[in-house]
Amino acid sequence: MNIFRLAGISLKTQELYAVVFASRYLDIFTDFISLYNTLMKLIFLGSSFSIVWYMRGHKVVRRSYDKDQDTFRHYLLLLPCLLLALLIHEKFTFKEVMWTFSLYLEAVAILPQLVLLQRTRNIDNLTGQYVFLLGAYRGLYIFNWIYRYFTEPHYVHWIPWISGIVQTLLYADFFYYYLNSWKNNKKLHLPA
Repeated sequence: MNIFRLAGISLKTQELYAVVFASRYLDIFTDFISLYNTLMKLIFLGSSFSIVWYMRGHKVVRRSYDKDQDTFRHYLLLLPCLLLALLIHEKFTFKEVMWTFSLYLEAVAILPQLVLLQRTRNIDNLTGQYVFLLGAYRGLYIFNWIYRYFTEPHYVHWIPWISGIVQTLLYADFFYYYLNSWKNNKKLHLPA
């Protein structure tokens, strides 16, 4: 049994997430908030870049990655997200624009993964659960924002809210088929 099986996982999405965290956590070099905060940022960065390295460079892992199916041109997402961050941001500073860029990019980083799943159609349980939990994580943020809006004075952050809602909406179709397959105790299949 190969414990490093990556069939159904998109390297392109993993690369986008690595860019998301690298651009979001630039403050790690300039602002110390707490040891916990710094360690969590280092874990996110380290794990994201490790996953990319394993999928690209580890001889056992890269054999199970289906490069022929993972053809989404993910680099085309970078420029529009950067331009949007340059136009719509809270403050025009390098760190703030890069943080905003990371939010916009995170909103669409799942697209290569969703396209790969759509293309392969037959999704194993682990891959389906992985994508579902990624989407659920973002969906739960919406409840956090609602709670904070009603409990914290002046808690209004349109950029994270809108990008988070866009990201959650991108998962909506997948959620529908995932929950249907779970409810009916059937293997997850996406339509063509």
